[in-house]
Amino acid sequence: MKFFVDTADVAAIRELNDLGMVDGVTTNPSIILKSGRDIIDVTKEICSIVDGPVSAEVVALESSAMIAEGKRLAEIAPNITIKLPLTWDGLKACKVLTGEGHMVNVTLCFSANQALLAAKAGATFISPFIGRLDDINFDGMDLIADIRQIYDNYGFETQILAASIRTVNHVTQCALVGADVMTAPPEVIRKLAQHPLTDAGLAQFMKDWEKTGQKIV
Repeated sequence: MKFFVDTADVAAIRELNDLGMVDGVTTNPSIILKSGRDIIDVTKEICSIVDGPVSAEVVALESSAMIAEGKRLAEIAPNITIKLPLTWDGLKACKVLTGEGHMVNVTLCFSANQALLAAKAGATFISPFIGRLDDINFDGMDLIADIRQIYDNYGFETQILAASIRTVNHVTQCALVGADVMTAPPEVIRKLAQHPLTDAGLAQFMKDWEKTGQKIV
C-alpha cells in the first residue's frame, strides 16, 4: 500500500520523504489555509521534494471553470494530480482532464456508486472518506471493501486512495482490505511506529545494559 501524506507542512513532508515514507502528497483548501501560504508557491515546493503524485484541489463548482483551474494547477509540475469534487460537474471535468493525459483525484466520495462513476469517468484516484463516515455511524471501511470488490469485478484501474484517516487502526484496516493508497496526516504516520510493548522492552534493555557497565563506542 502506498503512503501519501495529507499536509502542506513542507518540513514534515521533507522528514517523511527522507525516510522513504512518502509516495505522494494530498492537499485541499483547508490544508492550504492552515499552511498560511499561496497555493501555487507551497504546491511547487512540495512537488520539488516529492517524486510521486501531489494532489492540488480546484475550488470552482462548474465544470468549465474546474477544467481551467485544473489546467493551471497542472502547470506547476509534472507530478501534479488535479483534485476534483465528486459532483456531476466534477465528473465532467474528470473526463476531460484525464482525456488530456492529466492525473485526477476525485475526492469527497461517500458511496460505492460514486466510486463507480468516478472510475467510468477515468479517475486516476478515488478518495473515499473513512473518518467522516465513521462520524455519522457508518463504517467507512465497509465502503473501501465495497469499492475494492467492484473495481476488481470489472477491472477498473482507478486506484483507491483511502482518505480521512485518523487512527493507526484505519491504516491497518485499509491495508487488509486492499486499498491501493492511504493518505494520513504526518502525526498518524509517525504513530505507526509506536507500541507500548516496544517501549517497555526498550526500557528493560536499557536498564539491563546499564548494569553491565559496558560501552559500545
